[in-house]
Amino acid sequence: MNDDAAHTDEQLAELDTIARQIDIDGTPERVWELIARPGWYVNDGAVDAEPDLRYEGDVAVVRHPTLGEFRFRTVELDKPRYAAFRWIGTPYRGEPAPSTLVEFWIDERDGGGVTLRVLESGFSGLADDPAAWLKEREGNDQGWLIELAAAKTFVEKSAPAPTAQP
Repeated sequence: MNDDAAHTDEQLAELDTIARQIDIDGTPERVWELIARPGWYVNDGAVDAEPDLRYEGDVAVVRHPTLGEFRFRTVELDKPRYAAFRWIGTPYRGEPAPSTLVEFWIDERDGGGVTLRVLESGFSGLADDPAAWLKEREGNDQGWLIELAAAKTFVEKSAPAPTAQP
């Protein structure tokens, strides 16, 4: 018996997405500078200030030094609140293959700072066999925890220090 047989259709539908969020001490504009960049989350747990990023028409190509190239198409940019990208190709999945949608929201918090939310959806469309797409989802599920922590570190380290008011 394979692992996906243990999941009901309802459970598989819930597993089609990953939703995560993190609070960041930064302005919406500063967080926007990061999330508006396609593939900023292709890294080794620390955001690269100067990524290997190039464009082929409307496709952004991010090259990771050991993992290879990742391809993204910008779906929507609504500065400074929302950005969406289609993750259209990885070293493991070519561009014509099905893809996931990665969406980011920046919400201001009372008292300062923002909450950065991410939703990646469409995993069930990656393969007919649930075991195959659940495996890819599993890596991304843990990956978003790492990447949101990296975003927090990157934004908070590079944010200007607040000035004291007289």
